[in-house]
Amino acid sequence: MERILAVVLPVPNGAYRERILAAAEHHGFRAEFFTNEREAAPALPEAEVILGQSAFLARNAPKLRWLCTPSAGVDQFLGDDVFAAPDALLSNSSGAYGVTIAEHIVMVTLELMRRQMEYNGIVSRREWRRDLPIRSIHGSRITLLGTGDIGREAALRLRAFSPACLVGMNRSGRNLSGLFDRIISENELDAALPDTDLLILSLPGTSETRGILNEKRLGLLPRDAYLVNVGRGSAIDQRALETLLRSGRLAGGALDVFEEEPLPRDSGLWDCPRLLVTPHVAGNMTLAYTVDRIIDQFLEDFENYCAGRPLAHLVNRKTGY
Repeated sequence: MERILAVVLPVPNGAYRERILAAAEHHGFRAEFFTNEREAAPALPEAEVILGQSAFLARNAPKLRWLCTPSAGVDQFLGDDVFAAPDALLSNSSGAYGVTIAEHIVMVTLELMRRQMEYNGIVSRREWRRDLPIRSIHGSRITLLGTGDIGREAALRLRAFSPACLVGMNRSGRNLSGLFDRIISENELDAALPDTDLLILSLPGTSETRGILNEKRLGLLPRDAYLVNVGRGSAIDQRALETLLRSGRLAGGALDVFEEEPLPRDSGLWDCPRLLVTPHVAGNMTLAYTVDRIIDQFLEDFENYCAGRPLAHLVNRKTGY
C-alpha cells in the first residue's frame, strides 16, 4: 500500500515543494499538497505523515503515525480525544521562530519605552511636541519567563543594549546558553518581580503555565515596569492587567497573544491606554527565514522517522513540551 505524506499548508514557493517531493520519493512516500484542511480531508484516512497545524487533521487521520506542526505551540493537539490514532507521534517547529519573535520583542519594547504610540498620536494631529520622558533598555532589569529558543534569541539581542541584568526562569534551572545572569525557578518568581523593569513571557500553553502571572503577581511588579507577552494568552490574567494599565499602575504592556483569539471586537484591550496590541503576528509564517527553518526541521525529522531514529523535535503529548 502506498505511503502518504500530506502537506497541509500554503508552501510559499516551488523550491520547498521540490525538496519535500524529493525526500518523499526517496523514502517511498507520495507527497500530496493542500492549502487547507478542507482540501486535505479526502486524503486524511490514508495519511501516514502530516505536516500541518490543525487539530482537525489529527482527528481525521486514523492511520497517522506522525504529525509535525509548523507551529511552536502545540496546545490544540493536547488531550486524549485529539488524535484518531492514539499512538501517533507529535513534533513541533520550536526553533524556527526565535529570530522573528525576538525582533518583535525588541520592537515593541522600544516602542513602549520611547513612547512611540503617543508620538504617533501627536504626529497624526500635526503637532510638534518633543518633551515626553522616555526610558531605555540600557540599565534595565529584565526578567524572561521562558529560556527556550525564543527566550535565548531575545536575550542575545537585549544583551547588546547593556541591561543591568538578564534573569531567566525555567523548569530545569540550567543556563546552557550562558546568556542569562542567573536562572530562577517559579518558586523564586515572586521575589524577582519587584526587581523587574521589563518582564517578557514566551511560555508555551500548558497546564503548568496557565495563569502563572495572576493578579497577585502582576501587583508585585514596580509601578514603572513594562510587560511583553509573545507566548500564550492563558499565562496572564488579562482583566487584572487591563485594570493596572488603565489605573497607571504599570508603565505599559505589549500583547501579541490573548486568552481568546481573535480578540473579541468588544474587548477593552483594544483601547486600553499604555497597551500595544498586535494580532498574534510575532511568530507568523510571513518571514522567509522562518519558513526555511520549518521546512529544514521537518525534513531533518522526516529522515529520522524513515530511518527509525528518534525525532529531534518530538513533543510529549501529555505535557505539551
